[in-house]
Amino acid sequence: MNLSVVFCLGRHMWRREFIALFGGTVIAWPLAARAQERMVRLGALMVVAETDLESARLAGVFERGLGAAGWYKGRNLELIYRWGESNPDLLSHYAEELVGAAPDILLAFGTSALIPLHKATTTIPIVFAWVSDPVGQGFVASVSHPGGNLTGFSNFDSDIGSKWLQVLKDVAPPVTHVAVMFNPRTSPYNTLWKQAIEQAAPGFQVSVSQASVQSDEDSATQSQGLGRNLEAAFSFRPIHSLINAQP
Repeated sequence: MNLSVVFCLGRHMWRREFIALFGGTVIAWPLAARAQERMVRLGALMVVAETDLESARLAGVFERGLGAAGWYKGRNLELIYRWGESNPDLLSHYAEELVGAAPDILLAFGTSALIPLHKATTTIPIVFAWVSDPVGQGFVASVSHPGGNLTGFSNFDSDIGSKWLQVLKDVAPPVTHVAVMFNPRTSPYNTLWKQAIEQAAPGFQVSVSQASVQSDEDSATQSQGLGRNLEAAFSFRPIHSLINAQP
């Protein structure tokens, strides 16, 4: 696939542009299948749980975008969803299951979904979304020429740490310490975000530490402990990667 990796930081931008790119990819890739008038099979591995409040909305927007591009579930498209619930073991199982279904193309929503899919196949085209630094994590060769069977969208930009700290200092100028809270089980990319903040920290005269959590109880304990320091603040990762997966 001769497509570039696209960086998107806004949720609404992600929805519009991801659907445009992915719908176009679905059209471009299985032209032979369309000529043979057979149904195209698309496997989607979602890092979130099916019961998550955003899941139905994401699936609905995605399917409407596909429909706008001429692809309709049950008519010329077989769409197979698997919901990983931010659980690495479940995501690995579903990745193997989807690849075994021999789809024409795969969608990986989230870094934790892309990792097992990338391991499971190097031949089936994979479009990813909401993946942090795909170059730094070794998924693609470069942004302009991803190479291999991968292309998609990233939510990571090298100067995002500076942007976060700028907003934080604008809101709370006295802050001198930032704790980066993350769940190491569900966010394998957490070091990227921490490094981005650490690199920007000297310019804002703040120090940085990390707070590892794996449950709501961990989060509460860390918050209470750090909250005793009136000059401490938090940088939270998205909630599904922070708490959702319980060991």
